[in-house]
Amino acid sequence: MTAVKICGIRTVEHALAAATVGADMIGLVFAPSRRQVTPEQATTLAAAVRQQATGRVKLVGLFVNASVDVINQIADQCDLDYVQLSGDELPTDAAPITRPLIVAVRLNNSIHDAAWLAHYQQQLARGGLPYSTASTLHPTIFRLLVDAHVPGTYGGTGTRADWLAAAELARDYPIMLAGGLTPANVAEAIAQVQPWGVDVSSGVETDNQKQAPLIAAFVQSVRAVL
Repeated sequence: MTAVKICGIRTVEHALAAATVGADMIGLVFAPSRRQVTPEQATTLAAAVRQQATGRVKLVGLFVNASVDVINQIADQCDLDYVQLSGDELPTDAAPITRPLIVAVRLNNSIHDAAWLAHYQQQLARGGLPYSTASTLHPTIFRLLVDAHVPGTYGGTGTRADWLAAAELARDYPIMLAGGLTPANVAEAIAQVQPWGVDVSSGVETDNQKQAPLIAAFVQSVRAVL
């Protein structure tokens, strides 16, 4: 079953709406953005989800070129399950991060993408486990997230990713697909790319605000794919 991540959640109402309809992950943006939340807001959201949602919804914190100390502090404060790196971070930068990583790649032949793809390939060759039990030595990738390449931005643009390139990558790696997904096109995207999971933000918004009916429609569209 394809996993679903609803990213850019800013209110308890929408966090619980996502959890109630069966989203597997909720993304909280800590990078400068109109979807940014403070650690205090995120702590409130996390507590509500943990207390009121049925089942264990995973919480993902999204960061862009933040310091490792800040990332680890917020991850602990907000009880995050995963850290998503959506900036220019390299594996050597991420080594001391204490949560498994979701790493955004944009398949634009960058040094960044090449470094993470090589790192992930080596990790999977070792059975998917980190190189060492000492997390301070090597970052552990949970999934690669394929997003659209839009120069000067770090995601959340609503621009469709390159599905053909993503499908090629998905043949070798369990990826998450982001970029321009909506309730109307996510089934087609899954059929073409065969990702492990899908990630949506602007595709469940109207006038830059999350909409519970669109969140429900997106999850239903994913679950309808056999």
